[in-house]
Amino acid sequence: MMPPVSRRVFAGAAAGLALGLGRAAAAQPLSVVTTTAMLGDAVRMLAGDAVKVESLMGEGVDPHLYRPTRADIVKLTAADLVIAHGLNLEAQFRETFAQIGRQRPVVFAADAVPRERRLNDQEVPDKPDPHVWMDPGLWIVVVRAVAHALETHGRPNRDPVTPRLASTLAELQALGTYASGILSSVPAERRLLVTAHDAFGYLARAFDFEVHGIQGLSTESEAGLKSIEATVELMVKRRIPAIFVESSVSDRNVRAAIEGAARRGHTVAIGAELFSDAMGKPGTYEGTYLGMIDHNVTAIARALGGTAPERGMSGRLNVAG
Repeated sequence: MMPPVSRRVFAGAAAGLALGLGRAAAAQPLSVVTTTAMLGDAVRMLAGDAVKVESLMGEGVDPHLYRPTRADIVKLTAADLVIAHGLNLEAQFRETFAQIGRQRPVVFAADAVPRERRLNDQEVPDKPDPHVWMDPGLWIVVVRAVAHALETHGRPNRDPVTPRLASTLAELQALGTYASGILSSVPAERRLLVTAHDAFGYLARAFDFEVHGIQGLSTESEAGLKSIEATVELMVKRRIPAIFVESSVSDRNVRAAIEGAARRGHTVAIGAELFSDAMGKPGTYEGTYLGMIDHNVTAIARALGGTAPERGMSGRLNVAG
C-alpha cells in the first residue's frame, strides 16, 4: 500500500501533469475535420490560422459515392469538431456519423438552409437537393452555420475563432453580384444549362436559368438511353450550342449526347469543365469556393453567348482552365 506522503506526491504530480496537458491543449488550435473541401475552405476563410482544418474529399472526388476509409475514421475520431454538409450529400457516411456523434460534435452545416429555400428531387419529393453551394446567397447561410459551430464548440476563454466573418460574407455577396451580372447577359433563349448530372438547380433558380442534367441529383444511378435521348431532343429543339462536363463526373454520357445531336445535324460543343461536387486543384484559385463559382459562372456565360471577362471576377482565373 502506498504511504500517505507518497500518495500526496503522486497526486500532486498527476495534477501538475494534467494542468500541463490542459495548457498544452489550450495552446493548440481547434482541430476540425470537414467532409467536403468547400466546407474546409469556409473554415479557412473564417478562421485563418486559428483553426487546423482537414477535408476528407478533395479535387475530383464525388461525395455521393465516397465511402469513408479507415484513415478517414481515425481523423474524424481525433478531431475536436466534425463539420459535414448534410442534406443526404454524404449518403455513405450515415453509420460513421452515428458512431462519431457519440464521441464528439458532428454539425450538418447545410441543414441550416430553411426548408422553404431547398429544392427537392423531382423523382423523390422528400429527398432534398444538397447542391446549395451553387447559389452564393444560400452558401452564406451555410457559412454562418459553420461560423456558429466554430464559436460554439471552440474552447472557452479564447479569442473568437471566426474573426473574418464580416469580410467573408462581403466576399460571398460580391461573388453573387458578379454572377448575377454576367449570367444576365446570356440571351434569354440560350439560358439552358445542360450538364452531366443535376447539380446546378440552385444556380439556375438564383440566376434565372433552366437546367437539365443527364443524370439526376445523385451520381449513384446511371443515366439510361431514354435520358440521353431526351437530352439530345432538348438540345436540337432549342439549338443549344454548348453542353458542360463536370470535374467529378464521367463525361461518357455527355459525349453520347453530343454524338446523338450530331447525327441529327446539330453541332454541340463542350462549353467547359465545370466544378460541381468538388473544387479545383488545391493551391489554385479554382481550388477555393470563390474560384470554383467564379470559374463556373464565367465559363457558362461565355459559352452560351453572354459577356464575361476571360479571367473572371478578379482576374485570377486560369485562362486555360
